[in-house]
Amino acid sequence: MLREWRLTRRLSQLDLALAAEVSTRHISYVETGKAQPSREMVARLADTLEMPLRERNALLIAAGYAPQYPETALAAPELARIHRAIDFMLAQQEPYPAFVLDRHWNILMANRAAQRVNHFLLGGRASPHANMLRHVFDPDDLRAVLVNWEEVAGDLIRHLHNEIAAAPTDATARALLDEALAYPDVPQRWRTRELATAPSPLLTTAFRRDGQDLRFFSSITIFAAPRDITLDELRIECCFPMDDATAAFCRKRQQEDSGEASISMP
Repeated sequence: MLREWRLTRRLSQLDLALAAEVSTRHISYVETGKAQPSREMVARLADTLEMPLRERNALLIAAGYAPQYPETALAAPELARIHRAIDFMLAQQEPYPAFVLDRHWNILMANRAAQRVNHFLLGGRASPHANMLRHVFDPDDLRAVLVNWEEVAGDLIRHLHNEIAAAPTDATARALLDEALAYPDVPQRWRTRELATAPSPLLTTAFRRDGQDLRFFSSITIFAAPRDITLDELRIECCFPMDDATAAFCRKRQQEDSGEASISMP
């Protein structure tokens, strides 16, 4: 496992030894099973390799130690403050969409604005998916109204390739990549990782439905220095309008939503 991670990070045994401040011989012995690393050594190597928390636990278990990092459900009492903070972030993003995603792009939470925009874009019907990649790649979902589909889908594929490279043991991510590539009209070049092209830090999406154009750019928020696997893998995507027409549309939909809620109250 250590060798696989070292090769993924494109490090020689000497590179890893120098960065971790241990001998090359010790790295070699650990990789071949001739030496049993201490728990502290495992942690040092994981730090050097910049491994995600889930993969650090797997490395500890492979070395014969108990896992260090818990994985707590977002709804659990232990994460109540975090959950409340996320609720505030989603509410503050109104009247513009915001989503909470896990490492496999599953949508865990969304604000009312996201629901309103999706409801409009899908013609009032519910999406068949609760996964952002499937939203984008399925012709029966948002792909049908996504004007710059190839740009957005290509960027997501690059992100997914990079995530698989960063966590090579993630079978779910690999299966998700295979599923995305199996959708119709996916370019053949997306099957291999494009090392020379990095994903854009800001994702731009352009939609058109019933003569209405909506254009957003998105930013991603993550938790710094998490000590829990759930938090390590959470991403909060906030969408912002790129033009006045999109901003006006979102505000109008919010006002209509508020009016309907007031009328329905007893």
